[in-house]
Parts: sequence; structure tokens; C-alpha cells
Amino acid sequence: MTFLLGITPWPVLSALLWIVLVVSALYFARPTAHKLIRAAGNSLHKVFRAASRSVSSAEKSLAARNRHVLLAAGREAKERIVEREFDRINETVRKDLGNFSALHRSLNESIDRIENDHQQAVDIPPDPPGWVKAVEAVAAIDARDSQVGVGGVLNDIHKSLVKAHKEAMVSYHHASRERHSLLRKMRPEWRRIQQTLNNVGKNVDSLLGRSATIDRHMKEYEDIVKGEDHSVSILSSSSLVYFFVSALVLCVAVGGATINFSLIARPMAEMVGGTTLVGGFKTADIAALVIILVEISMGLFLMESLRITRLFPVIGALPDKTRVRMVWITFTILFLLASVEAGLAFMREVLLQDELATSAMLRGATDAVVTNNYMWITTAAQMGMGFILPFALTFVAIPLETFVHSLRTVIGLLAIGVLRLTALVLRLVGNGFRYAGVLMAQVYDLPLFIPLWWAARDFGGDTNGTGKLREVAP
Repeated sequence: MTFLLGITPWPVLSALLWIVLVVSALYFARPTAHKLIRAAGNSLHKVFRAASRSVSSAEKSLAARNRHVLLAAGREAKERIVEREFDRINETVRKDLGNFSALHRSLNESIDRIENDHQQAVDIPPDPPGWVKAVEAVAAIDARDSQVGVGGVLNDIHKSLVKAHKEAMVSYHHASRERHSLLRKMRPEWRRIQQTLNNVGKNVDSLLGRSATIDRHMKEYEDIVKGEDHSVSILSSSSLVYFFVSALVLCVAVGGATINFSLIARPMAEMVGGTTLVGGFKTADIAALVIILVEISMGLFLMESLRITRLFPVIGALPDKTRVRMVWITFTILFLLASVEAGLAFMREVLLQDELATSAMLRGATDAVVTNNYMWITTAAQMGMGFILPFALTFVAIPLETFVHSLRTVIGLLAIGVLRLTALVLRLVGNGFRYAGVLMAQVYDLPLFIPLWWAARDFGGDTNGTGKLREVAP
């Protein structure tokens, strides 16, 4: 600074001289400097715009892939639902139509019995009374012979009529009792037919309801195959719901596994040693964790063998005979491990009681150890938990499968959001560099306000930032 201000005997004059020289240099370099600033701003703007377009293209590709994954997952889920509904219909039809011949035969037999009983219960009209013929005979007697004993004949006719009337009433009452008995026998057959028809009606209604359900699922399946936007949005929201629900269930399962770990970690120290370390961790803790993980693995294989989950397609593709054998093998291993955990839980309670007795003896309180008559309740509870928790952890396979399948969609949605935000930031940064170039050009002109004002005053115009004077209309 001393050297720069020492070019003249007067420092102020030297400073003014340097200012004039710098301003002159900046003024004459102004067009080139403006071009450089704007070229740099435009170059950075184009670079960031290109990066933004690249990120947007990646975001579109990822969105298309996520859409494809959603549609594929939805199509697979709908296929499983429709397949299950068809299996149910097949089972219903097989169960009902398999007995259709017996049902048809039973109905025919019941109808034949009802027809026979109905024919036998027909009211047969009684025979014409005998007094009609008697009256006709009396009317045919000649008047000359009227004194020959008409009174006796009429008396005999009266006796015959009374006797015939009694016999007719007895036979009529007997026939009525038989008809009523036959009609009473027909009542169970009517009820049996009515019950059979009601069962058939219920089965038909069930088939119709399942058919309507299948129609609805097939409509949704067609929309998924066509790739409708509303189907994609429904599948996306469903995936988010499944993700959070399965994550919650997995957290509960982790809590159950933690309790299971605490039940068997302490007795495992007596079996494998509580002082040995492997990689900074206790061997007993590692052994307990391995047992729990093996139980979870056996549960996964059991669910796969039962075809409840489909995490391992190889297991689902096994022959039925091999798959059934695998079901029994995995269940046996799981049962043995659960029994081992129940024994370890019992051992844990025994060790706890021994430690309490030992600590009491060390304190000298020999009378402090009191036999607890209800200790078997705690022991039974711990043994029950140790036996049940492995089987409860078996069902972790169901939320785990849902979590794995929905995780792809959730990660895709998050990645799409990140890429979209990155593209927006790059676009904003590119535009910022562009306008920053314009701003730097204006800042560059700020020290040159005096020459620029003088040039505009002399030439009757103002500069446009490119070093040239714009013409001013007269």
C-alpha cells in the first residue's frame, strides 16, 4: 500500500490517480466482463437445469417402476383372493352337489310316501243307504195288498235303517281316524322336505353371494391389469396402511422376543458359562438369541410349508408329499425348542430361589427364608410363557411378509419424493445462478457510475449493459 501511494509525492493524488486508472480499466473492460459474467451465469444455469432434467427423468422412471411394482403386487394379491374364493366355491359345490344324488333320492322317497299317504287319505263316499230300495219296494205294492202287512214291512224297514245308520257311522269314524293318522304321518315328511329345501336355498344364496364377491374382485383385477390411476392410488394408500400396521405388529413381536430372551438368558449362563465372551458379548446371550432366531426361522418355514406366506417360492413349489413332511419336521423342531424354553424358564425360577436363599444365608438371616406356598403359580406362568411365546413368534411371518412387500412401495414413494425435491432445488439453484449473473453485471457497473453517467450525458442516451450506447429518439 505504501508503494502504491508513493508514485507521487502526495498520497491523496496517488490514490486518486489509481482510482482513475482502475475505473478506466473497468470501463474499457466492461463489455468483456459483462459477457464473462453472463456466460458464467448462463453456463451454470444450463448445468443445473440439465441436472434437474436428469433427476426429473430418474424420478419419472422410478415412478413408472413403482407403478409397475404396485400393479404387480395388487395383481398378485387379487389373484390369491380370487383363487381362494374359487376354492371356497369349489368346496361348497363339492360338498353340496356331491350329496345331490342322495338328496334327490331322499326327496323322491319323501314325495312318494306323501303321495301314497294322500291317496289312502282320500275321503271315500259311503254306499247309498238301503232304505231307498225298500221305499221303492213298498211303493210298488199293489193297493189291494196293502192290508197284507204293510205295517210289518215298515217296521222291518225302520229297524234296518237304524242298524245301517249305526254301521255307516262306525265305518265313517274309523275311516276318518285312518285319514287323520295318515295325514299326521305326512307332517314329518313335509318338514323334512322343507328343511332340505331351506338348506339348498342357503347354499344357493351362499354361492350367489360368493359369485357377487368374485365379480367385484374381478372388476378390481381388470382395473389393475388395465393400469387405472384410481387403482394405483388405492394400492398406494393400501401399501402405506399395510406398512405401518405390519411395522406396529413387528414392534410388538420384538417386545415378545425380548421377553422370551429375558426368560432364557439367565439359565443359559449356567449351561454355556456366564463369563465367556464372544466379540464383546456374553456367550449365554448369544446362545439365547440364537435359540430365538432358530424358533423364528422354524416358524417362517412352517408358514411357508402351510402356504400361508410366500416369502420362499421354492418351499411353495415343493411336491405336496414333501411339503407335508416339512410341515411335520418344522413343527416337531419348534415343539422341542418350546419345550426346552419351558424347562429353561423353570430352571430360571429355581436359580432365583437359590440366589435368594444364598443371599439370606450370607446376611445371617437364617429365619428370613420362608417357604412360599404360591411359588408354583409364578413357575407355571414362566413355563407357560416359555412354551407359548415360540409358537406366538411363528405368526411373525405374516406381518413380516406384508412389511417386506409394502417396504418396496414405501421406499419407492420416498425416493420419488426425494428426487422431486432434488430436481426442484437444482432448478431453483440454476435460476439463481442465472439471475446472479445479471446481478453481478449490475454490481460491476456500480463503481463506473460516473463514466457511464458522463457517456450517457454526452451521447444523449444510456447504456444497455453491453458497452454500447442505445440510440435515443429525437
